[in-house]
Amino acid sequence: MSASGRATAQQVAMARRAVISSSIGAALEWFDIIVYATFATTIAKVFYPESDPTFALILTFATFAISYVIRPLGGMVLGSYADRKGRKKALTLTLGLMMLGTLIMAVAPPYASVGVAGALIILLSRLIQGFSAGGEFGTATAFLIETAPHKKAYYSSWQVASQGASMMLASGFGYFLTTGLSPEALESWGWRVPFFVGLLIGPVGLYIRARLEETEEFTAAEKEKFPLGTLFKLHYGRLLAGVAVIGVATISIYLILFMPTFAVNNLGIPGDAAFLGGIAAGVITLFGVPFVGHLADRIGPARVMTYAAVAAFVLAYPLFKLMTSTPTVGVMVVVIALLGVIMSFYFGPLPALLSGLFPAAIRGSGLSVAYNVGVTLLGGIAPLVLTWLLKATGSLDAPSIYYMAIAVISLVGLFFVRKRYAQR
Repeated sequence: MSASGRATAQQVAMARRAVISSSIGAALEWFDIIVYATFATTIAKVFYPESDPTFALILTFATFAISYVIRPLGGMVLGSYADRKGRKKALTLTLGLMMLGTLIMAVAPPYASVGVAGALIILLSRLIQGFSAGGEFGTATAFLIETAPHKKAYYSSWQVASQGASMMLASGFGYFLTTGLSPEALESWGWRVPFFVGLLIGPVGLYIRARLEETEEFTAAEKEKFPLGTLFKLHYGRLLAGVAVIGVATISIYLILFMPTFAVNNLGIPGDAAFLGGIAAGVITLFGVPFVGHLADRIGPARVMTYAAVAAFVLAYPLFKLMTSTPTVGVMVVVIALLGVIMSFYFGPLPALLSGLFPAAIRGSGLSVAYNVGVTLLGGIAPLVLTWLLKATGSLDAPSIYYMAIAVISLVGLFFVRKRYAQR
């Protein structure tokens, strides 16, 4: 900030470059994740054709979930690297790894060509993707927060908004490919198209990230030789609170991603129509989250997120009951859109809130570990858990109960963040 307390033109320009750089990485990460979830039913047929359809879907989501198991490891390794060597170097490394994982997924041979080896290849792709994604959010958020001269919630919210763009585009691909291609063409090559398109984002992001300057706050901070050790030894309470508050953000995303599968397999809604809800939620997130960021700068991220978590708890059961009792395309789109609104109000302020929990010397590690443990435990395994719950209980209300339970965990985390760690 300048001596007058106002942001200079140079600072604003740097913040905007940081937004573009971070948003590209987040967009590629989430585009890959959302495309995989969107085409889960098709991928199950391609790589597990000899299994029972439900079991094949469980195997597909299990591969999806395994990639989340490795995310905390990626967060520890890459977040620590960002704290020791710099945000810029870590951002370049994570994006390169994400591109590699996406490429392997795009070219993975089907079961018909190589048997079970095809499933092992997509597992490798998911592991690389999960490891790299483990460092992306924490490093990008630290970079954004440390670069932003003011309006930190607003600037950091843009990487969440970019996830809305990814959701919109991935759902759009799902809609147009399922309506425009025959089932044979979709299973043969159509599902691969979005992964190849996603790869086009990578080179642009690498070029931009290579031209970034390291943040002044990181440069000025005294470096920790073992940032992870300091995090776990001195800041474990902040870490646990950070993990808890991830809940509503991550479960909202994965519930929206799970909806097309849920609608097709349990409600009899056509698969192409089910994608319309994802498009609606993506549009709401893309255009709504920056406004939520402005709101959070004025009244505080924790307060905005608390209201959203309460709304998630109160509305979850009625929304699912409405959709299961009136299984029409219009109702489904409205329900998913409302989930998108809740996600926007909760997820938009989250990067700023988490950043305030950790000092600069361990911010990359703290953000990466908290975010990825939270995402893995409370969101990444959700499609697998929900598929199993629906099969085991036979109740179409199971997703709403799971959503409500996660909302309670987040509310507990927010209580500690506000009362013990003075985050407003």
